[in-house]
Amino acid sequence: MASLINFIAMNTRDITLLLGAVLLAGCFTGCKPEPELQLTDEKLLDLVQHQTFKYFYDFAHPASGLALERNTSGDIVTSGGSGFGVMALIVGMERGFITRQEGMVQLTKIIDFLETCDRYHGVWPHWLNGATGEVVPFSPKDNGADLVETAFMVQGLITLREYLNEKDASENELITRINDICQQVEWDWFTQGGQEVLYWHWSPEFAWEMNHAIRGHNECLIVYVLAASSPTHAIDSLVYHHGYARSGDIVNGSPYFGIDLPLGEDYGGPLFFSHYSFLGLDPRNLQDIYANYWEQNVNHSLINRQHCIQNPNSFKGYSPDCWGLTASDNPQGYSAHSPTNDLGVITPTAAISSIPYTPEHSLQAIRHFYYEYGDSLWGEYGFHDAFNLSENWWASSYLAIDQGPIVVMIENYRTGLLWDLFMSAPEVQQGLTKLGFSF
Repeated sequence: MASLINFIAMNTRDITLLLGAVLLAGCFTGCKPEPELQLTDEKLLDLVQHQTFKYFYDFAHPASGLALERNTSGDIVTSGGSGFGVMALIVGMERGFITRQEGMVQLTKIIDFLETCDRYHGVWPHWLNGATGEVVPFSPKDNGADLVETAFMVQGLITLREYLNEKDASENELITRINDICQQVEWDWFTQGGQEVLYWHWSPEFAWEMNHAIRGHNECLIVYVLAASSPTHAIDSLVYHHGYARSGDIVNGSPYFGIDLPLGEDYGGPLFFSHYSFLGLDPRNLQDIYANYWEQNVNHSLINRQHCIQNPNSFKGYSPDCWGLTASDNPQGYSAHSPTNDLGVITPTAAISSIPYTPEHSLQAIRHFYYEYGDSLWGEYGFHDAFNLSENWWASSYLAIDQGPIVVMIENYRTGLLWDLFMSAPEVQQGLTKLGFSF
């Protein structure tokens, strides 16, 4: 009787999770749940968000609070993926996955670490040791500043700042500390002395030797928006127009499968191009002289899906319900999968994180991944990274940069929370206006 009383006393969220586990157990035994037993769309989204959120809370690095680069990375944490994780923590507090107090303890730990770890001209490295705060080289010469990963973190921090309550003393202190951290990023310094483009890397040992100019269209739009928005180290608008926009050469304008693609490479590239910059940057009304970014992201997602339906390489499993090509693990290692680099690998975050753009198609994909492949694909922190049915390969990995957009973009689809917060920042509005955007 006591057990029954305890069960009834569980809150709705826990009951939903338990039901999801029971239904999934049916998948483990090869028994597909009957339609009337399947979760509603809302309950399934609850389950996917909550389970994936655990990667950024339960599995966060114990000393730094940052997100581990992947579930097997030891002490290596990722700055960009942790920016996604900051936004996931906001979702967790709003959804009741954790209390606000629990969230603030974790976020304070993260900010403590960000203030003291290795930085170069205010810019964090791609990888850090979560225990010591020291840079971990991402590649032989990439052992210093990473401007793109830093932009993903700053996007998360500005979103958090707008979420915090300035009337609460402890939260107001975090607001001040976030402002200090963000204003230390020397965006303009990364023009290498006044060039009309931003550069991705700088190393105290190798200086500008990597010499990787950040040009679009890809996942890096947020870099230029934040660089233009900085109250202390802002870039001129020409750096965006001549650098990222390549004096207009980012424009595509061609149809693929009868779907017009405003910007970027043929077939749009991997789907993270439409996710990473737009976790906070709201594309719904975003437009400049080059594109309407809602149209860009919707059409990019539809083209990616249509490629999987057409399946020109005859990979096993591709279908209207099983689609989504983006950067992820694969049987040979890791690659930025796309219609022009299709290796037969479906990555759940691709279709799931496109849910604001393709809600019906993304929900179909979520149901397919969960109910058809749950025994191999679902685990402790949500969907595993990727799978290739042609090679009967299932990843055991979780990657921060793939898990984060799932939590955040589902929330943007459901409530617009992260979009509304980020876009409420005065400096972001000023930066967008400076670059010629309407929003």
